[in-house]
Amino acid sequence: MSTIRGARERARIEVTAAIKDEARKQLAADGAAKLSLRAVARELGMVSSALYRYFPSRDELLTALIVDAYDAIGEAAESARAGRAVPVDSPAARWTEVACAVRSWALGHPHEYALIYGSPVPGYTAPQDTVGPASRVGQVLIGLLRDAHHDRGLALPPLDGALRPEATRMAADLAPDLPPEAVAALVSAWAQLFGLISFELFGQFNRVVEERELLFRHAARELGRSVGLLPPGGSTSGTGATKT
Repeated sequence: MSTIRGARERARIEVTAAIKDEARKQLAADGAAKLSLRAVARELGMVSSALYRYFPSRDELLTALIVDAYDAIGEAAESARAGRAVPVDSPAARWTEVACAVRSWALGHPHEYALIYGSPVPGYTAPQDTVGPASRVGQVLIGLLRDAHHDRGLALPPLDGALRPEATRMAADLAPDLPPEAVAALVSAWAQLFGLISFELFGQFNRVVEERELLFRHAARELGRSVGLLPPGGSTSGTGATKT
């Protein structure tokens, strides 16, 4: 009985993977708004009723694709943070490597990137299942700030007094062990990183920027500075840094 169950589970995994692969082809060809379970079934030689046993609705298939994309870009960020390309004791350098890894994934998977960071899909509302995977890149960036904060400290950026209550709220929600100044700067830097990637991927840099990788790496380093990360050998003295 266990052998039969194992074979069925393997078959289900294989069919599920085939369905998602075909759906990704449709994303590339027609965009998420036109994703059709019937079209996926037709291309796979399945009847629609058989496909519905795997994904009862278009939205459930979309959610699976979205979770996969968030997990993949999150894995790219986590691998860059854990990689050996830069010293462990240099959060600033790791920040840049993480940012570049996220960009590389996006350029290699433009349609999946567009699914999670492009225009919302009409009629689709992302369920709670997507929240954890969607936070993976952000958690990597928070972790880099946390490493620096508990090691050499952060060169805290200035914070407008009017923004402090909101920065304090964000810090309590996202990273209670980090100063509000750092968290507010991090949220801004996170948005700017993905803005740079989106500009490149969606064509806004055409006839404007030629050396895009160089520009992105430079911008990523500057955003690292903006959140208080110091380059190797940098000092927090006189910068308003905190350390715990």
